[in-house]
Amino acid sequence: KSGLDPGGAWHAWGMACLKAGNLTSAREKFNRCLKPPMDLNQLNHGSRLVQDVVQYLESTVKPVLITDDDYFATLRELEATLRTRSLSLEMMCEGKIQHNSYYQECLFYLHSYGTNLAIISFYMRHDCMREALLHLLNKESPSEVFIEGIFIPSYESGKLHMLENLLETIDPGLESWGVYLIAACKYLQRKNYYHILYELQQFMKDHVRAAMTCIRFFTHGAKSYTELGGKQAWLLKIKDHLKVYLQEVSRSSGRKKMAFTFRKKMSATDVSRHINTVDLQMEVTKFLHQCESSGASQMTDSSLPTLFGNNNMKMDVACKVILEGKNIEEGFGIAFRVLQDFQLEATEVYSKVAKQLMKQQKYSEIQQLLKCVNESGVAAKNDGDNIILNCLNEFKNIPAEDLDNLIQDMDSDENKIQAYMLCNKLRSAYLVSVRQEKGRAVQLVQHVRQLAESSGDHVVKAICAQWL
Repeated sequence: KSGLDPGGAWHAWGMACLKAGNLTSAREKFNRCLKPPMDLNQLNHGSRLVQDVVQYLESTVKPVLITDDDYFATLRELEATLRTRSLSLEMMCEGKIQHNSYYQECLFYLHSYGTNLAIISFYMRHDCMREALLHLLNKESPSEVFIEGIFIPSYESGKLHMLENLLETIDPGLESWGVYLIAACKYLQRKNYYHILYELQQFMKDHVRAAMTCIRFFTHGAKSYTELGGKQAWLLKIKDHLKVYLQEVSRSSGRKKMAFTFRKKMSATDVSRHINTVDLQMEVTKFLHQCESSGASQMTDSSLPTLFGNNNMKMDVACKVILEGKNIEEGFGIAFRVLQDFQLEATEVYSKVAKQLMKQQKYSEIQQLLKCVNESGVAAKNDGDNIILNCLNEFKNIPAEDLDNLIQDMDSDENKIQAYMLCNKLRSAYLVSVRQEKGRAVQLVQHVRQLAESSGDHVVKAICAQWL
């Protein structure tokens, strides 16, 4: 008469029937006020009313205490059940749920009015992980339901191994779980749970991604190469994963198609290149670890470069290796291989090293660097000269004797003249200029005279004028 919603009354009546133990009558009353959700895959447990019903039914179940004699009865019963029943997808959970009318009632309400997440969570609460997984597969629920309902509860309660075993039992190739496993990996990465991620990647036999996780374990948080020296076991693990992957690829190349659809793929060439990078990083780590231990290391970089970064970082590694040895020659060989393997801009690296040595006023070591560059066999004709010119552009106040030694080491007279002019050594520039072929000498001496005039060096100006 008053037009009020009767839902509340039906719900209260249904709850009263439940409490009185009249389950059939309760179903009838609830049928008038409970509705199935619009979307079975929504990420919640359905309406509050359904949750109340399930919660009450679960709280009503009395725990059964099994005496010793009952154990054998239960085992015999289980054996008979396993022999007779086919493994249908909607298979009921063994033991307490199967034989308890209250649990059966919970499942009736959940299947009639609950979401997939609510059903899966119910199975998980009552240690029926297998049923939860089969329900997920049967309903083709999205990966969010797997994460929320099965994966998070499993690792939080220390049952990750149990989950992995069941996934493998249901589908030994894990193909039907691919989407769910990749989603779980992404979730763990977002949460920074790298140890669980690595454990899962190993279970998935996803060797390329496992190797990538090992790279993170090796590099993350290290402040020095002494620290990286203690983490070299991760480098060996990276190599192991990549080698196993190569074996699997070569084994399956005979077959028509690789079965591993969800595992990360990589060409054999790329994998071999990465193995080579790991070998080189091991060598770099041992060398720099040794330098730091012996106290030879002088560079204090805020970031720690490794060969797993971009090209700029790899160039930083090459610089670090050259600069941190007892002398330039000691680290040059390793640095040279880094430059060659990754096809980096060698002159840029050498110039960077030379500038660092200039800053530290180690002029004789710059000469040693130039000697190594020239003997490397791949340096272009003017590489050494360009390295010195790059330095002189930034550093003008070099002691006269050291400056002369550096400029004398240059190959081309033109570059020597340019270097003398850069450092305002106009008399030396004049002396080299007049040794050139006549036409060119005139141009050079005129240039020296102009510089002398603008800098107020009347002596050199007069010498140039007289020669001209």
